[in-house]
Amino acid sequence: MRKFEFVENKFKKNGESAFMPKRATQTSAGYDFYSPIEVVIKPHTMSMIWSDVKAKFNDDEVLITCVTSGMGKRGLILANGIGVIDCDYYSNENNDGNIGFMLLNLSDNEILIKQGDKIGQGIFTKYFSVDNEEEVLEVRKGGFGSTVKTE
Repeated sequence: MRKFEFVENKFKKNGESAFMPKRATQTSAGYDFYSPIEVVIKPHTMSMIWSDVKAKFNDDEVLITCVTSGMGKRGLILANGIGVIDCDYYSNENNDGNIGFMLLNLSDNEILIKQGDKIGQGIFTKYFSVDNEEEVLEVRKGGFGSTVKTE
């Protein structure tokens, strides 16, 4: 089962202005995500835009997030290149699985993102693990960036 839902009210960053992701055409691979806010991203800076949407999908799948070609033309990229949303990010205790887009403005100009503008797209795909992997016992306990280990 795959579906999008709005995050619980207590985890919403933008009030009631979120938009449900949708495909632009019948054969689009990606679901377009839309900005629930208006924001100006200054040259050579980053800005996080929370979608206030979460995704539920199967254990052997991943949701890959990336920018649209139109955003690339404007000089915007995802700060981390692509986003990898694991199935256990859904409804996590820190942010309920709120999908965020950290946008980096590579241009020398301010870029206005209006409410309702596309901020990225998400593509569901299956993934595989190796047969000789050590048993993984770690369980997700947090939200955005929670599996990053720092020393």
